[in-house]
Amino acid sequence: MKSFIASIVILVTAVLGMAVASEISDPPRPEGVRGAAFSETPEAPPIAGVTERRGRMERNYPEQPPVIPHKVEGYQLDKRFNRCLDCHSRNASPESGAPMVSVTHFMDRDKQVLAAVSPDRYFCTQCHVPQTDAEPLVENQFRTVDEVLRDLADQRKQ
Repeated sequence: MKSFIASIVILVTAVLGMAVASEISDPPRPEGVRGAAFSETPEAPPIAGVTERRGRMERNYPEQPPVIPHKVEGYQLDKRFNRCLDCHSRNASPESGAPMVSVTHFMDRDKQVLAAVSPDRYFCTQCHVPQTDAEPLVENQFRTVDEVLRDLADQRKQ
């Protein structure tokens, strides 16, 4: 009899618990970059297009990898073939007019110079990305190194 009563109590508790849980909604919180509550799945924004601007883009900080100023969609880039090297290799660069791969790409991790692009640097899109016309997701006050140095020089003059 005791086990029957215990089973009834557990069953009633479970049913009440499920009823209460279904009534609970997300606690109030500010909307983030997604623009939706945590438990909601908003529609994904459209993918930004590649910018129409041609030529080399300004870099924002030292050692920043240059961005790719053209579409790379559909490029074969795997262990068997790297389409980027069709234009950017030592041999193809003069004819194509594309900038040659940096000499640092011909060095291994021990700084030994190699005859071909180092396997560590072979997959271009590990570091280089296409320049897009995407709007920033969040507002920022990023300043380039040149801007920071110019401001420091101006402060010293005063």
